[in-house]
Amino acid sequence: MGAWQTLVLGRIGRRGGRVLRTQRAIGAVVIMLLAVSCGGSAGGGQQTRNYFIAADEVAWNYAPSGTNMFTGAPFDEAANKFVQAGPDRIGATYMKCLYHGYTDAKFIQQITRPADEQYLGALGPVIRAQVGDTIKVTFRNNCSFPASIHPHGVFYNKKDEGAPYNDGRTAPDKVGDAVAPHQQYVYTWEVPERAGPGPMDGSSVMWMYHSHTDEVADINSGLMGPMEITARGKARPDGSPNDVDREIFALFMVMDENSSHYLEAERTKLAKPPAADDADFQESNKMHSINGFVYSNGPLITMRQGQHVRWYVMSMGNEVDLHTPHWHGNTVIANGMRTDTVSLLPATMVTADMVPDDPGIWGFHCHVSDHIIAGMLARYQVLPAQPQ
Repeated sequence: MGAWQTLVLGRIGRRGGRVLRTQRAIGAVVIMLLAVSCGGSAGGGQQTRNYFIAADEVAWNYAPSGTNMFTGAPFDEAANKFVQAGPDRIGATYMKCLYHGYTDAKFIQQITRPADEQYLGALGPVIRAQVGDTIKVTFRNNCSFPASIHPHGVFYNKKDEGAPYNDGRTAPDKVGDAVAPHQQYVYTWEVPERAGPGPMDGSSVMWMYHSHTDEVADINSGLMGPMEITARGKARPDGSPNDVDREIFALFMVMDENSSHYLEAERTKLAKPPAADDADFQESNKMHSINGFVYSNGPLITMRQGQHVRWYVMSMGNEVDLHTPHWHGNTVIANGMRTDTVSLLPATMVTADMVPDDPGIWGFHCHVSDHIIAGMLARYQVLPAQPQ
């Protein structure tokens, strides 16, 4: 059996059901293009995993359905404060800079996410590896400001840190800290044991990556993504853990568009631009989102009853980004404890394992009251178990 056949079959068999098999097979081919093995098969020896990621400018709609999908009703007055466009309000659509995956270093063919990963929304592509691997990310900056990729958790030399500050380096070693528009840079990161699961973790852990050139403006402009590290010998060919059927990644964040690189350009395009420091205008630009969607406007997250589902949740942002992700209908194990709510601070990541036993469409939201009102709401669906 060829390497690509092994990879496709591995992806098809991940979740044990017949639903979405074709899409997962397509996803496997995409992963094969991204993660190039330098030896060994699933769970085998060290590999170099190559990713091709560009920062692209897009018009991002936080509420593409135009309605409150959590309640099933039109937006009310409280919601319209954030999503209703007008002569002095931007509304739900903002210019953003987002990470996208591509098939190779030519950056011509962008990778289309399969249907069961569309919920990732504004997040960059998932970077996966197992302990012992090397990650190489070829980054192209297609945005209008300098940007970078700074990883959490993995091992990197100073030149591949992606973060400029007074650390004694010379200019040639700082190119990756601020990649100029229309330029490329290759980051190399190693994956030692200390980047993988610890004694109280399961078979994989979550880290994140984001631009750190002008960190506050960069992340509020959208430059963030998830990274997953699997324990040595426990990974599928794509780097995902072989004891997990379904993986979900979720970013809880108040996207403060007031701190975006693009806010001033957006403001001055309005028919009646308010003052930049107008309090009501600034409040309207704080998008309380999950993966870049408000009021459950993201694609429905799906899984099956009885599957081993691993949720990776994270937060970024400001002092308002104190979040309590809560699952209706089912429970999780996080940090060795059974619960249905976990706590997040900015730049923290929590891994939670679920075996859903209760079919239906369920709420998944931040439990901070102000964040509920402002739209930090999503839903997930548990389908009945696949007949044997």
